[in-house]
Amino acid sequence: MKLRTRLFITGIMIVILPLFLTSIAFFGIGMSIIHMQKQDYDIETTSYSMMSEDMQTFGEATEELFNELQNQADKDSSVFADKDYLGTLCERLKGKSSYIIVRKGNALYYTNNELATSKLFNRLPSFGDETMAGGTGYYYNDMQKLVKQIDFNFQDGSEGSIFLVTKINTIFSKSLVLDMTIAIILILFFTSIMLTRWINQGVFKPISELNVAMQHIADGDLEYALTPSCEGELADNYKNYEEMRLRLKETAEEKLQNDKKNRELISNISHDLKTPITAIKGYVEGIIDGVADTPEKVDKYIKTIYTKANDMDKLINELTIYSGIDSNRIPYNFHKINVSEYFKDCIEDVGLDLESKNIELNYSNLVSEDTMIIADPEQLKRVINNIIGNSIKYIEKEKGIIDIRILDELDSIRVEIEDNGKGIATKDLLNIFERFYRTDTSRNSSKGGSGIGLSIVKKIIEDHGGYIWATSKEGEGTCLHFVIRKYREVEG
Repeated sequence: MKLRTRLFITGIMIVILPLFLTSIAFFGIGMSIIHMQKQDYDIETTSYSMMSEDMQTFGEATEELFNELQNQADKDSSVFADKDYLGTLCERLKGKSSYIIVRKGNALYYTNNELATSKLFNRLPSFGDETMAGGTGYYYNDMQKLVKQIDFNFQDGSEGSIFLVTKINTIFSKSLVLDMTIAIILILFFTSIMLTRWINQGVFKPISELNVAMQHIADGDLEYALTPSCEGELADNYKNYEEMRLRLKETAEEKLQNDKKNRELISNISHDLKTPITAIKGYVEGIIDGVADTPEKVDKYIKTIYTKANDMDKLINELTIYSGIDSNRIPYNFHKINVSEYFKDCIEDVGLDLESKNIELNYSNLVSEDTMIIADPEQLKRVINNIIGNSIKYIEKEKGIIDIRILDELDSIRVEIEDNGKGIATKDLLNIFERFYRTDTSRNSSKGGSGIGLSIVKKIIEDHGGYIWATSKEGEGTCLHFVIRKYREVEG
């Protein structure tokens, strides 16, 4: 549930729930009071106006008089015809919101409150009314009056009735006020507990769980996962936390991996630089000490020094390219390139070098002469040189062969560079494009290389919108394949 909706419901419940429960408590307590009054005072009514303080007064004052009149009717009812006696009774009722009515037959015989009697007289129960038997009172809701009837006979034999009328005021009784006060306190306490529990379960508990989770993050614990136990905005926060945790974990793992690879790179580069530097120092010392005592030896030493210096230059260039890959800042200068002309020039450049190493180069171009691609000529040449250089290092046969094929793939061209070297094991094939990965874990110094050449190749091809993969058979050779889309003129 959304937090805004939860707060809206809480606001409504704070108002409605106490009112609803208070209403139920009021009617429940009222019915209980009425039931008790019926049992205690023999009153037949369901009016809530009976929940008044005067009912207790009636119980203490008029009930005694009613019992006295009931006894008098049983002993000698003739006194009810004596108006002086009736006047004495009325004096006793002063200040008690009560008065008497005496009826003879169907006519009024006596009353001490003529105005009130005139409104009530015609509604009085008839002589011998069964509802009034046994002293049961009758309550008039609209007039808020309680009437009790005693029937008797006058001396002339006519039927008579004496009515004790009590005005029931609407002031709530002390017991009702006390019960309602207790009920309201309990209702507010219950409402507070329920809403607090609901808010705590739906808001504070999830927030507390998020705080605990964030503390784990602050402490470097990226394994502490959160499962959403709520809905709405807080569930979104759980989801955002989990995404953040996974990204931080992935970043931390990548950092550890990169740190490991950087240390490996430094170790590799140190090893690979140490070999040519040692050789250069040795040959220079040979020249200085006069070991190279003939022009032929001096020339050989100088060429060797030059070769080793070139090896060092290649390593430094690879480090520069690697730095560009790591910061995603490889400089590109894209042009439209004619595939046939470009690869023809590349073959001429690498052909002489391969020939000097006794490696046969075979070239075939199966694309049309006007096929164009968008590429950076310098970076694409680096791709070809890195692949061929990698092939040269692992051709251990007396007669090396490298085949370069340009194939037409409808919307793309595919370049295949295949050698007859020792091949790559299947378990290593998927990893050769990873930075610093080397299949020659023994690091034979004669092979050289930092292990980042093919990762540079992969990065450049992907930045050209293409993709690259390798196939190989151990003992037979390896083939690198990469695909680049053709350039198409936009029609119209």
